[in-house]
Amino acid sequence: MNWIFKTVLLFLIFGVCVNIGFGQQTLVKTIMHDDQERRYILYIPAIYNDQKSAPLVFNFHGFTSNAQQQMSYGDFRPIADTAGFIIVHPFGLLDNAGNTHFNVGWGGSDVDDLGFTSVLIDSLAKDYKIDLDRVYSTGMSNGGFMSYHLACNLSDKIAAIASVTGSMSFLTYDECNPNRPVPVLEIHGTTDLVVPYNGASFAKSIDDVISFWQAHNQCKLTPLETLLDDIDPSDGSTVTHFVYSEGNQQVNTELFKITGGGHTWPGNQFNTPSTNYDIDASLEVWNFFNRYDINGLRTTTSSENVIKKRNSVYPNPSNGNITITNIESKESTFILFNSIGQSLKKGVIKTGQSNIDCSAFANGIYILMIENEMHSIIKL
Repeated sequence: MNWIFKTVLLFLIFGVCVNIGFGQQTLVKTIMHDDQERRYILYIPAIYNDQKSAPLVFNFHGFTSNAQQQMSYGDFRPIADTAGFIIVHPFGLLDNAGNTHFNVGWGGSDVDDLGFTSVLIDSLAKDYKIDLDRVYSTGMSNGGFMSYHLACNLSDKIAAIASVTGSMSFLTYDECNPNRPVPVLEIHGTTDLVVPYNGASFAKSIDDVISFWQAHNQCKLTPLETLLDDIDPSDGSTVTHFVYSEGNQQVNTELFKITGGGHTWPGNQFNTPSTNYDIDASLEVWNFFNRYDINGLRTTTSSENVIKKRNSVYPNPSNGNITITNIESKESTFILFNSIGQSLKKGVIKTGQSNIDCSAFANGIYILMIENEMHSIIKL
């Protein structure tokens, strides 16, 4: 995973030069729990209003990673700016081998991450106007494992969870006993070599995980199966969406199975190898969360605050010609920046497909802004 983080750090440097801001607050804060100082990064969107309760989304990082990397790689900030939820990115502590982690019972750790999460929810609810019926958890890899751990052990506080490239540890699976139906979404690649789709010595298979939650939530035995459009044929993967519906309290158990996908966050802005670009994991996770609160399917309209990705960009990396698929019914403007923030090209993207000719530019990393969407482009 180090190659991902190097790319993330490189892009962060470029992002500062481009001066793309979110008009919000990003705060590094601490809380004491179990005689240990715990750090987290809090993202408050500009539209947050302390007169209206806001949903809270936990975004847990992977094994050996950290909160800054997860905040950028599994990025929910542009969505929060529109939908109005607060994001908290906890830092994991070191295990006995010196690796940052969240303790889901793998051994080699006695860190109380369950207690820490519970205390952090209570603390944030004192400082901000949080809708305690709408607290959600997601994360990458170990962060996905942690989300399942919370669904099993903190279901009185966590309304729904989503795992991206994670699974359930054997401890979590064997001892899981939620006190209510919990909406669950898994996003996983079939060629994931870090957390294998078919399971490993430290993880249940994804099919076992989905079967567990289908049974617990008492969803239909047979899922609705949909093969999604192969929007980006160059990414070498396709997505099938499985929906086990009509569980207790009208909750679903869902899976995006990415055939040919690796241990990556689909739709991430860093264009990492083996990443699927037919879906945007952050968008799919939020749209799933948005349907539920602690009592199950929300009584308000399920279409409220649903966010759609309007543009896909491929191939990426590119040899100089970029194709944009615009699914909006109106034209969009674009600006192409180089890595030091200089504007190189401006124009209009029409409905349907448009091309941007970048053949005159040197090889490197570029940033394409399409209205409020940001894409990183690698030219080879």
